[in-house]
Amino acid sequence: MSFKIIGTGSCLPEKIVTNDDLANMVETSDEWIVQRVGVKQRHVAVSETAADLALGAALSALENSGTKPDELDLIIAATISGDDICPTVAGSVQSRLGASCPAFDISSACSGFIFALDTAAGFFARGMVKKALVIGAERISKLIDWSDRSTCVIFGDGAGAAVLESGGGYLNSKLVTKGGDDVIHIPSSHGSSPFFKKELLSPFIFMNGQETFKFAVNTMTCDIKDVVSGAGMTLDDVAYIVPHQANIRIIQFASKKLKQPKEKFFTNLDKYGNTSSASVPIALDELNRSGKLNRGDIIVLSAFGGGLSSGTCLIRW
Repeated sequence: MSFKIIGTGSCLPEKIVTNDDLANMVETSDEWIVQRVGVKQRHVAVSETAADLALGAALSALENSGTKPDELDLIIAATISGDDICPTVAGSVQSRLGASCPAFDISSACSGFIFALDTAAGFFARGMVKKALVIGAERISKLIDWSDRSTCVIFGDGAGAAVLESGGGYLNSKLVTKGGDDVIHIPSSHGSSPFFKKELLSPFIFMNGQETFKFAVNTMTCDIKDVVSGAGMTLDDVAYIVPHQANIRIIQFASKKLKQPKEKFFTNLDKYGNTSSASVPIALDELNRSGKLNRGDIIVLSAFGGGLSSGTCLIRW
């Protein structure tokens, strides 16, 4: 026994930063960003923390599913930008919801939400839980060099969540990690130890754009093929693919390589940018609330990013 998704939610900071706003900060333009990335605007936290956004998404998902906090047996949050190491984002959400279940964070960058779903699947498979809340939440803006046009135009803040309950909706998955920091490096606090002598790296996200692009296209197409065929299905059985919202050109290339119509790929990065682990659950929530999904539809969730990591799963809605 695994799980099925019974509700989704999302939460975005109030402040919207447009491409024209960024053009007043760095040498860029709306046309340059739209053509190369596909983003028109992004939400950026002013006073909201990653935990605040996670709570908003959790409340939305609970309402959508008709679930009360005291029904939850588990909360998992995927994040790389929690404002505190302790309490965790999941722990903060648990406390503020008034739930009484175990709660913990996991970190796998943009693939984190898929890793969290797969982790939750293990609890369901062992009969440990009946309902769980899985969240992807990021205040990625705190990790960005806002004077670097190659990265600051890509990212945004936000959170998405899903409520799971026992069922047979989680059909197959694939997780990949290729450890290293040569393509993507996401820093943590260096601290102030007087004894640590290693040269300190930049405190901001580093991305080798060309290598990231190649990894993203290749791993997404390979992983999607593997999870679909591994479940005894074909891509024709899939109603929607919900990809990580990193770059519209990555999604377009994947569409061509998979020989699937672009309409099958749900995208919203023009409004939110790359929100890392929150990207897939925000898109899933928007797709869910659009009324386009029907119970029984087969969908694919696919993400890739720092680690290097990727995660893809096949779900019956």
